[in-house]
Amino acid sequence: METGSVDSDKALGVSMAFGVLAVLGALLMFGGPTQLMKAWGFAAALLTAALSVAVIHLYE
Repeated sequence: METGSVDSDKALGVSMAFGVLAVLGALLMFGGPTQLMKAWGFAAALLTAALSVAVIHLYE
């Protein structure tokens, strides 16, 4: 008896979306006008990078 499975690219798509947000956060970290904006960019980059990896594990 065969078991069927449906492969989805949802994990890849959501992970890439979080990856783009991580890159934008890193750009804000380097190009932010104030120290506070750079800190928020760093926080956004780390959070979205971690979510990008977590999404891959969540959907598999």
